[in-house]
Amino acid sequence: MTKVRWGILSTAKIAREKVIPAMQHGKHGVVTAIASRNIDQAREVAAKLNIPTVYGSYEELLLDDTIDAVYIPLPNHLHVEWAIKAIKAGKHVLCEKPIGLSSQDAMELLKVARQHPQIKVMEAFMYRFHPQWVLAKELVDEARIGQLKTIHSFFSYYNADPNNIRNQKDLGGGGMMDIGCYCVSLARLLFNSEPVRVLGHVTIDPVLQTDTMTSGILEFSAGTATFTCSTQLMPYQRVQIMGTEGRIEMEIPFNAPPNQVIRLWLHTKEGAEEMKFDPVDQYTLQGDLFSLAVLNNTPVPTPLQDAVNNMKVIEKVLNAGLSSL
Repeated sequence: MTKVRWGILSTAKIAREKVIPAMQHGKHGVVTAIASRNIDQAREVAAKLNIPTVYGSYEELLLDDTIDAVYIPLPNHLHVEWAIKAIKAGKHVLCEKPIGLSSQDAMELLKVARQHPQIKVMEAFMYRFHPQWVLAKELVDEARIGQLKTIHSFFSYYNADPNNIRNQKDLGGGGMMDIGCYCVSLARLLFNSEPVRVLGHVTIDPVLQTDTMTSGILEFSAGTATFTCSTQLMPYQRVQIMGTEGRIEMEIPFNAPPNQVIRLWLHTKEGAEEMKFDPVDQYTLQGDLFSLAVLNNTPVPTPLQDAVNNMKVIEKVLNAGLSSL
């Protein structure tokens, strides 16, 4: 096998507009099949994206012996169910974030994954593979900003459509699950540890019943991380990483456009240094790195335990915020 043969479970917008086109430009994988409960929709997407095989059910795709791995962009409440089914069908799994609806959900998936150690399973936090994050992590680890003390991140967009899946509570909607998960993930990544204490403030939409604005404070043994995420504010994103001898500012930290030069700034006593990154698709990088783990039988870049730990913190932030309402 020289390339991983990928199957896609569903015709979700993120799959058809971002992930599939990006993976098709990768070096180590090829998208060979797509499945949808609506086979006409699957055929339409397959024709547009030049995917050779179409299935009218997820089960049929999982039975296809020519498929090595599946990408799961299903609604949040279906992530664990179909990831487990894929594992048991012998398919490697790249599953969209958040990994599940709860830490219990995530731990059930981890349990099954450990029973099938030959299968690669990873949560799809694509931002971690962008060169700007690789560099930011190196700058922190190499103490270019001195000792990391605090991080502040902000991520927002405006979407109040009750028919949008992100606004449907029963399906795992809400700001914390959709975008707050990034703020938690990056803090854990940079501190390279788990928070010892968590505080949260949550605003619940009276109609949608989802969290439309959540702020959190994560206390680590070495410092703090604060964040705000919202589904009903003007679109904006930024990350500030503060150390004793410098700081890093990230302009587009999460959904960096694949056709745009990306910038971050390193501020130290020597002054400000702007660092630019040529256009690159972080979804392509993610797909290739996962595919290489399959081809070389090496660990995936981000272990599944990380997804479980992220889910635990998300839960704690929400529970802390909701308990004060």
